[in-house]
Amino acid sequence: MTQLVYITGASSGIGQALALRFYRAGYCLALVARRTELMQDWTLTQGMDPARVRIYNADVADMDSIVAVGQQCMLNQGLPDVVIANAGISVGMDTAVRPDLDVMARIFATNNIGLAATFHPFIDAFCARGSGTLVGIGSVAGIRGIPGHGAYCASKAAVIAYCESLRGELRSSGVAVVTICPGYVNTPLTLQNRYTMPFMMQVDTFAQHAFKAIILGSSYRVIPWQMGLLAKLLRILPNWLFDKALAGRPRKRRADAT
Repeated sequence: MTQLVYITGASSGIGQALALRFYRAGYCLALVARRTELMQDWTLTQGMDPARVRIYNADVADMDSIVAVGQQCMLNQGLPDVVIANAGISVGMDTAVRPDLDVMARIFATNNIGLAATFHPFIDAFCARGSGTLVGIGSVAGIRGIPGHGAYCASKAAVIAYCESLRGELRSSGVAVVTICPGYVNTPLTLQNRYTMPFMMQVDTFAQHAFKAIILGSSYRVIPWQMGLLAKLLRILPNWLFDKALAGRPRKRRADAT
């Protein structure tokens, strides 16, 4: 039987690259995005078989919207084998600027509540079947807070902790929970960054490594591994040295910044 993967944030970057990698491995696709016309054009450009691909429109930050789409997927295509909560927002913020608090709320609504709402429709069915893989896309930015990235770092730290908690809750169910933490991947999201990005990885290479980790059911994987090592080293640095190392580093662009 052909397997099915369900991916949010599939219209660009990591989500799109993962969709292509899973398709080439023989999976059917359930792709969730707000820009469905763009997604449709992309699948045609890639020469994908329409019988193996279905596109759903939803806003991950809207709980009812994303839950409904998960339920619709199960009605239309059956229960997925892999669910990847990839949709996310990466924007800088300044706590002293009032509108940036709204930006922070939107980031959390998408990156955290949206991730849990993505998983929600499938958990009982996965447990009843005794199999399935839930994949949360975190970030090395969730390992230590970076100035100017407060909302994004906090949201990705929450992804890591949430997936770890969920993994423990589902430990005896047969359901795997996989946390993938990308380093710097060459996507439209990272093109906006104004600082050095070590160990930058091409998105198709990232997707290949992530695919292997997901298929193996790895509980936690930083990609590339060099970025994982660097993040661990930063984690053990004393605060005074960490703060000194990041002093003067350009901040991530804010939502209304040019």
